[in-house]
Amino acid sequence: MPDYKTVSLTLILLGLFGASISILLGFIWVPGIDPTTVQQNSAESYRILFWHVSFAWCSFLSFLMLFVGSILWYLKNDDFGWRLFSTGSDMGLLFGLGVITSGPIWGSVAWGKPWDWGDLRLNSFALLTSVALFLVMSRKSQPDTNQTRDTLSIIGLFGFFLVPITAVATTLYNRRHPPIIIIEGEETGLPDEWLFILTFSFFCFCLLFIGISILNDMVNQLESKIEKYQRAIDRGED
Repeated sequence: MPDYKTVSLTLILLGLFGASISILLGFIWVPGIDPTTVQQNSAESYRILFWHVSFAWCSFLSFLMLFVGSILWYLKNDDFGWRLFSTGSDMGLLFGLGVITSGPIWGSVAWGKPWDWGDLRLNSFALLTSVALFLVMSRKSQPDTNQTRDTLSIIGLFGFFLVPITAVATTLYNRRHPPIIIIEGEETGLPDEWLFILTFSFFCFCLLFIGISILNDMVNQLESKIEKYQRAIDRGED
């Protein structure tokens, strides 16, 4: 039987170490990027995207987990589905906050302001993160009943439908936000050094994602057991 706590902590430490290396490489290995190559006003501020893009990709993985969990719970009342839902909403909030925190750091330099309320991509992602926040807060504050789970799983499905809207927002309505980055084929429009660091960063963030997901699921299961014991004690007192 694997020691999931040790596995999760190992993955988290490896992910944090690798992510730190990736942002360090972004500053010391590619110091002379031509701003026209990345089609932005400032090559220096663009370096934050080594983390920003990885946060975004992992947030989409989180909402995929949330979607699968919502389906499994709503259709089958599957406990494993609810575990996926719970972990997916927590991870969606965590990595979503990473996206909307790191993005404005770049935007404040490239645009002259941290946020553009007229940009569809920015605001749809902010709404997506708000859905994750609502789900997390509702899970923590509402009684853990089947009715509560049914309601939240429906909201989780709605939240996932914002993912494709967010992903293609700059294609449908390109205002300021750079297009979504997909590493595909030989011609990507980015220097090889940038592609290597982006790939390495995403790999490290995936380790971090898996490690935190395992640890988060363990915490959620412990909280669920404590609530069951507390209800049993309360019934005994009554």
